[in-house]
Amino acid sequence: PLNVAEARVQLARDERDSEHLDAAARAIDRMVVLIEDILQLAQEGERIDELETIDLGTLCTDCWEAVDTAEATLTVGAERSIRTDRSRLRQLLENLYRNAVEHGTESVHVTVGPLEDGFYVADAVPGIPPAERDAIFESGYSTRDDGTGFGLAIVAEIAEAHGWEVGVTESDSGGTRFEFTDVEFV
Repeated sequence: PLNVAEARVQLARDERDSEHLDAAARAIDRMVVLIEDILQLAQEGERIDELETIDLGTLCTDCWEAVDTAEATLTVGAERSIRTDRSRLRQLLENLYRNAVEHGTESVHVTVGPLEDGFYVADAVPGIPPAERDAIFESGYSTRDDGTGFGLAIVAEIAEAHGWEVGVTESDSGGTRFEFTDVEFV
């Protein structure tokens, strides 16, 4: 039904311009994002049984290219092979990248780096106050009026499905740093 509504709104927009049709198209786009996020969250609760060896640095770069990052930049210093579910790790990284871009300014810089038993994803976006750090991984938590509140919940679910620990702290630049530990290296 959502696809039908989307197609009908597009046909109507082709026939005439209307701010009402533009608003309807934005609402439909928003519903598509919400549905995709909810479906992804529902699927992430399952433990991962089949892992493959991937190069973390290469996957980080590939994921960056899949997200609309505007003027943001990425530095990858985590050149390691890890055991993971490629599809779910892609979702984790893309959610973190998207989160940094959406909460930052035009010149956001994201860094992926190594930890002794894992890796981190850090940004220069204004950091998360310590009192809110546990809440950010809860479904529905968002600091934006137009946020779904599922992005970081999905990140936590993916980490848990891998058997990883996920934590959040302040980055060196005063932003946010997500740390993933108990990662299996090759």
